[in-house]
Amino acid sequence: MKVLEVEFSKNHGKALDRVFVRIADIDFAIVSIDPAMKIQIQGATQNFLVHKATPDVFIEARWDDLSAMELEGQKIFDSNAVWQLYQRDNIYMFSLSSKALGSIPYKIARIQKDLLWGEVLLHHAYFDPDKSIYPLEYPLDELLITNFLAMGRGAEVHACGVVDAQGNGHLFLGQSEAGKTTLARLWQKEKGARILSDDRIILRQKDERFWIYGTPWHGEAGFALPEQAPLTRIYFLQKGQENELISQRTTEAMARLFSCSFLPFYNPEALEFTLGFFEEVVKAVPCHKLRFFPDKHAVEFIQGLRE
Repeated sequence: MKVLEVEFSKNHGKALDRVFVRIADIDFAIVSIDPAMKIQIQGATQNFLVHKATPDVFIEARWDDLSAMELEGQKIFDSNAVWQLYQRDNIYMFSLSSKALGSIPYKIARIQKDLLWGEVLLHHAYFDPDKSIYPLEYPLDELLITNFLAMGRGAEVHACGVVDAQGNGHLFLGQSEAGKTTLARLWQKEKGARILSDDRIILRQKDERFWIYGTPWHGEAGFALPEQAPLTRIYFLQKGQENELISQRTTEAMARLFSCSFLPFYNPEALEFTLGFFEEVVKAVPCHKLRFFPDKHAVEFIQGLRE
């Protein structure tokens, strides 16, 4: 692995040829090895820029002509949308395409299976070379994180994460329309509360506790904080006519957590780890189904709970 530790000054709005991004205590170094490519972080990911890092993941980026590039190895996953994944020996190859651009992939990422090093090649014909670019632009950044976590480091879940005024972390899980954004906006009105994300949260274990982390991949409310908090309770959301908490058995909680997670289903070892990880989570953290009516009383109800 290449080890790099350097500092840079944030140039507000200016392109950089080297940036560091930290998500859930995972440090990415993204380096342009092409003098014609300038790197600039965009959107909510700017919140996750750091000045200094010893990277866990080192990514090199450059322009290329992808029209003649062969996708090597066996196709092991097809999202039926933007990306496909191929594997050859210990190399993953993510191919990202867009019908709006053409049949040639706009980006190909060759990544070591251990996720410690990789390179991103961008098809120069699709881009304006005079403009800066973020080589890990979504969904590639999230794909790398979910794979990296699944190798014994944690998991990403479809959830809203809230830190209350006392510093306790609350995890509200659910698919689209379950009420994650609604609860995030209700919590926003509470003094001292912080919303880590209204859509995607990372779970990790450290110091014998489970922690929740904000991510750049927010929902429609746009909450994306580069912060963390110890996880004190898990809620599986369901809208109702009143506020009610229903305890969940271990197996029920594991199944619900699994159904709301982002997993590399093509990797059996990763799935085995994640199942074991979720089992540890639900045994350590109280899990409930939360039926709630979407007004301020839902937050008051949660704040009134005691272990």
